[in-house]
Amino acid sequence: MGEWTAWTTQGILSGSGGVDTVEIGPVHGDITLHTTWVDGQAELAVQYSGATDWFTIVGSPVPAATEHDARDLHQRMVEAAKAGRGATAPRAGQAA
Repeated sequence: MGEWTAWTTQGILSGSGGVDTVEIGPVHGDITLHTTWVDGQAELAVQYSGATDWFTIVGSPVPAATEHDARDLHQRMVEAAKAGRGATAPRAGQAA
């Protein structure tokens, strides 16, 4: 394994429609987002805050050549979750 890092943002109140997941569909309410950057990819996951189960966000993993790119993707995902509407993983290079 090459370089890696991770970010977690807790206590996000999702917008109507929440965040779309692969495993269970939309997750909404008080949520936590987690991004792991490893080997040029950002893996995005969500959980209900305080829960133990993590769910893969639709569209994850996303190519992210650098740690900075992955951090940007994480922040864009936080903003998308706040907006709701069945948010999915942002695409690399997509405007916020």
